[in-house]
Amino acid sequence: MIKYRTLHAEEINRELFKDFIRHQIVTKCWRRENDKWIIKDAPFVDDWTETDYQVLISCLKNTILSNGFVYAAFYDGALKGFASVEPELFDNEQQYCDLSCIHVSEDMRNKGIGRALFLAAKEWAKQNGAKKLYISAHSAVESQAFYKSLGCIEAKVYNQKHVEAEPYDCQLECSL
Repeated sequence: MIKYRTLHAEEINRELFKDFIRHQIVTKCWRRENDKWIIKDAPFVDDWTETDYQVLISCLKNTILSNGFVYAAFYDGALKGFASVEPELFDNEQQYCDLSCIHVSEDMRNKGIGRALFLAAKEWAKQNGAKKLYISAHSAVESQAFYKSLGCIEAKVYNQKHVEAEPYDCQLECSL
């Protein structure tokens, strides 16, 4: 049975991720060319390095310590998914909260975990004054299909911080 709960800063460490499989084989990605979105071949394998895990741990702790939200899914006591939302509202109308990450372990994908994490993130953002959830998401066809299934659309306002950090990511929003 899958159990969901909020994480606390003191429990976020490398050991928490020991059963988490961040592996994704990507073959096609969405790319914007001449103001149109097209699917292009862009094969690679997405796997986290030890450095990636250390950065992730630092970011998740920072999110919690700055009053953000980190929510997780556990199966048989092992972390199998997590999502985080930053506490700051942004854009000229202060309507967006940033979904800073959402990941599901490779061995537990397509079981509803991502959807449950996303819905919890939306609810937290709404309760904290946001009107929309902002998502800077990987452009892999599968990743984009997930967000579109949840009603996400291309963001009306782009967060330049995300565009500069990950120029190939798709900038999305989801109304709350």
